[in-house]
Amino acid sequence: MLKVNHISRSFEKVKAVNDLSFEIQEGEVFALLGPNGSGKTTTIKMILGMLKPDNGEIYFLNQKIEPQMTDYKREIGYVPEQAVVYENLTGIEYVTFVGNLYNLPAEELKVKASKLFSLLEMGNAKEQLIREYSKGMKQKLLLITSMIHNPKLLIFDEPFSGLDANSVSVYKEIIKEQVASGKSVLFCSHILEVVEKIATKIMIIKNGTELVSGTTNEIISQTKFDTLDRAFNELTGQEDIDSKAKQIVGIISDNNNG
Repeated sequence: MLKVNHISRSFEKVKAVNDLSFEIQEGEVFALLGPNGSGKTTTIKMILGMLKPDNGEIYFLNQKIEPQMTDYKREIGYVPEQAVVYENLTGIEYVTFVGNLYNLPAEELKVKASKLFSLLEMGNAKEQLIREYSKGMKQKLLLITSMIHNPKLLIFDEPFSGLDANSVSVYKEIIKEQVASGKSVLFCSHILEVVEKIATKIMIIKNGTELVSGTTNEIISQTKFDTLDRAFNELTGQEDIDSKAKQIVGIISDNNNG
């Protein structure tokens, strides 16, 4: 489905992504994890053609991706980390606008949009201006627009941001249903408990470089911990989490400070 082959990208003197390679097969949930600033979003932007790699190639459905190409993007759905939408449109106007970009037939678009708004408990908000939406509502709107054209690959960058527990559960089930039908998912998330449950393969990166990749159990087995979040902390150089937490609480609790 997707092959990322030794890509690198720098911004002036900062190496954001450094010789990164991975593959995503059909029906696979691939989680790209790393601390803030590790190069996850830069990698996604190169896959989407928003940035050009300094080195390396990216192939989607056996076709090499070039920044000027647009056709392949019809087979990709994308939810960015930041909800950037046209806030002076209503929810249904925005979904219709996106659907038209994908050349969806008007009646099909209308029916799909209505059903998706309803299932995501947004039915009463579809005629509301997006600027009146909460962060979670905007995230649901982006989910609708990422899926409405039935893409082969879904790319989610921190998709659970701003969502309540029930909505996160729905998101998880959507991902499971998508891969069950042969589609693939690439996502980044800091909610490692969710990653642990739904990812079929994980890659952890730091400073744009791969630290480790494999299944959850394979990654955990390389550390002294029994959960993905603890393993992640160790692999990314944050083994002293407990000590830091105690120090912070100690500073806060010290009445003699200041």
